[in-house]
Amino acid sequence: MKNFPEHYQELTTWMDKLGVAIPEAMQGFGLLHEASTKPGALDSKTKELIALGIAITVRCDGCITFHVHDALQAGASKEEIAETVSVAILMGGGPSVVYGIEAMQAMSQYEEKGL
Repeated sequence: MKNFPEHYQELTTWMDKLGVAIPEAMQGFGLLHEASTKPGALDSKTKELIALGIAITVRCDGCITFHVHDALQAGASKEEIAETVSVAILMGGGPSVVYGIEAMQAMSQYEEKGL
């Protein structure tokens, strides 16, 4: 099983390095992320849960790592994450079951770390 808190730290480190290599692109991505997740008609938690559902259906391990973390930070509950996994399975079929399991593992590991 992947260690999601460690994976989060590793990805963060490498995103910083990528920001040095391609600063304009990463600054643009950072601004897009900030604008897309700030509260508006939808609150940040809801937006992070949507991003998590998409991450599961497109099978992106790193995206699952980040969006479980960020959804928890935004106040998402275990039940809300589980229901997000359920909708992702509806939209993504069998492969989303496997990636949904990863999201649940990530949530459990972040909770163990006190997030």
